[in-house]
Amino acid sequence: MKEVLTSLFEDLASKLYYLKGKKIVFSQPNNPEHGDFATNIALTLSKELKRNPRQIAEEIINNLEIDKNIIEKVEIAGAGFINFKFTKFFFSKIINKIFLEKDNFGKSTKFQGKTAIVEFVSANPTGPLTVGHGRNAVIGDTISTLLEAVGYKVTREYYFNNAGRQMRVLGDSVRLRYLEILGQQVDFPQDYYQGEYIKEIAQHIFEEKGDSLKSTEDVTFFKDKAETEIFVDIKNTLKNTKIEMQTYFNENSLYENGKIDEILKIFENKNVSYKKDGAIWLKLSELGNEQDKVIVKSTGEPTYRLPDIAYHTTKFERNFDLIVDLFGSDHSATYPDVLAGLKFLGYDTEKVKVLIHQFVTILQNGEVVKMSTRKANFITLDELINEVGSDVVRYFFIMRNISSHLNFDLGIAKKQSDENPVFYLQYAHARISSILRMTETQDLHSSTDNLHLLVKEEEVNLMKKLSQFEKEVLNSAVNFEPHKIATYLEELASFFHKFYTECRIIGTEKSLAEARISLATATKIVIKNGLSLLGIEAPERM
Repeated sequence: MKEVLTSLFEDLASKLYYLKGKKIVFSQPNNPEHGDFATNIALTLSKELKRNPRQIAEEIINNLEIDKNIIEKVEIAGAGFINFKFTKFFFSKIINKIFLEKDNFGKSTKFQGKTAIVEFVSANPTGPLTVGHGRNAVIGDTISTLLEAVGYKVTREYYFNNAGRQMRVLGDSVRLRYLEILGQQVDFPQDYYQGEYIKEIAQHIFEEKGDSLKSTEDVTFFKDKAETEIFVDIKNTLKNTKIEMQTYFNENSLYENGKIDEILKIFENKNVSYKKDGAIWLKLSELGNEQDKVIVKSTGEPTYRLPDIAYHTTKFERNFDLIVDLFGSDHSATYPDVLAGLKFLGYDTEKVKVLIHQFVTILQNGEVVKMSTRKANFITLDELINEVGSDVVRYFFIMRNISSHLNFDLGIAKKQSDENPVFYLQYAHARISSILRMTETQDLHSSTDNLHLLVKEEEVNLMKKLSQFEKEVLNSAVNFEPHKIATYLEELASFFHKFYTECRIIGTEKSLAEARISLATATKIVIKNGLSLLGIEAPERM
């Protein structure tokens, strides 16, 4: 619809000089009685032209070349808004478009030829993926799918931090549990990893090595064994969540290939780093940050900033047009340091889009389930999937704005009723499938020959909603707002149920019945396409 109006005003600019070069904004009125779209261009021009906005609006309307098959009515409202109401015939054409494009309806080629990398999950291989990681995983995967839907070639990447203190703690946690298996009394620190999975890894080492490692205090073997086993588990969990990563980037490689030393040398040569108290500092205050930050501790061990900066240089070196980083809210205060470091190195950080998501609270019987990875009282993502299914997990993680805290109510997630939004959407698809099977037994089939018969309010409203899908997909991708697809689908399902309640198919005159079957079929296609973007099944039967 916006495209029609934009084209209309581009033609009009050749007649009315004051429209040349003006960006004209069209918006949907909150009240449907005010039309399908409106523009305030007459109001914005009023001061410049020193004329009454309603007079400008009237002049614009008088010079518009309207196709009555497309636009039913144009009128002035309020102080000078111009409202447009499209014809029922215009909306009915969406059915033909949906039938033509089928599974591709909603997709576009707007960013064809562009590449994007989306880094998400990136959990340290120190334990199983928890529900906290789950939201990051599903959001990242869905954003990747949306970017693909608008033309990007997307690389999904998992960056795993397998260097530093937390990995040494992991290795020593396994070593101490191994010694316990050998019958030794050990002092197991409170801040070490407590989970059963640590004991299982230690048991595997005992079965492989016996007591041959009882005297070693080097944690390298224990660390490497734990990392390998945990990462196999992480990959299996991602598979259960219907996520396939294209690449896994190993932090340790940045040390092995000299990238860390290279970045340190560049900082030194650019005079943006300095030594103080035995540590190496980055002059972040020169870029407007509150204070300089340590990038290498006095012990010689880098802080997280240095390897993260080095890692991001590899993204630029791989020539991605768009770099998306998805982090939990605990990173909100730290990522600006990484971006500042990249600026020192001369990279265009405008290419980087950092997305911060809020955390998840699991509710069971109205009570909050407390979680801690080290204390091992967490719910793993696999456990959650086993409990409610991957479709429910994915939908619940995606249905709220990523900037909002998410309460994951296990009680609602298990319900097979309209109270569960996943069930509501999947039931709508299955219901349409059932209706279509029923109409076939009555020798009624989809036909677009008589779409002009679809004039009832419920029919027109449903067609209008279908016509918005392409815009919703593009906006959701460009603005990194996957929850908008979930919201759209719930609204679409609601419009369909109202249509089916008020507009009989079987028992109606054949030409009208088959036009309505076409509308139901188009709705089914869009629901399926929308659920596919979210990585959720669209069942034929329930």
